[in-house]
Amino acid sequence: MRKYAYLAVATIAALVTATPAGVPAAATPAGATGEVLTYGSPGGDGVAVGDILTAGLPAGTTANLYSTATGATGVRCAASSFTATVDTNPAAPGVASETLTAHSFGSCTANVFGVTGVRSVTVNNLSYATTVDSATGTVTISGTAEKPIRTTIVLNSILGTMTCVYQADGNTLTGTTGNTDNSITFTDQQFNKVSGPGTCFANGFFSATYAPVVDTSQSGNPVVYVN
Repeated sequence: MRKYAYLAVATIAALVTATPAGVPAAATPAGATGEVLTYGSPGGDGVAVGDILTAGLPAGTTANLYSTATGATGVRCAASSFTATVDTNPAAPGVASETLTAHSFGSCTANVFGVTGVRSVTVNNLSYATTVDSATGTVTISGTAEKPIRTTIVLNSILGTMTCVYQADGNTLTGTTGNTDNSITFTDQQFNKVSGPGTCFANGFFSATYAPVVDTSQSGNPVVYVN
């Protein structure tokens, strides 16, 4: 079942979620110079190392974890956000690095047979290393052997409480940035069940868009661009 879930994960983050996946970040304007991550405008002021970036779901959208990539059965969350700290921000083009320190989900519902409600969706093992590649507009979140990217979903069912734990396939999540709405989009990122009863679906496919990404360390919380 497809979980309209939280993931991102920190699961998934840096995470970094509403342009369609596959849309690269806008290029730095001709004649402009700057870092991979800038705030205020493309090619504008460079985001400082140590700055805190955050984003939530655009109004009217949800973060979803479904049982299949093409289905609509699973968990859906009307609230989700991430927080990341900038570790490096080199000159563009280049690869900036961040640490995804928080990724939360709330207001979740499920349309799974036998499930009567969603108690919680929790991203485990934070923090996660994150990179932003300005050449491709790709955001990559990576776990480690000691701290894999995992999400725990606790559901109420007609048979009692059910706990399902999922791990990101390949221990990574990949998103796409968009400068039109200062977004990061994750599409059908696969999670595999690592524990839980047979009623937990075997796979979860996570999709969500976070926008706008803003720099909360700067006055006015300006939006962030990828150059």
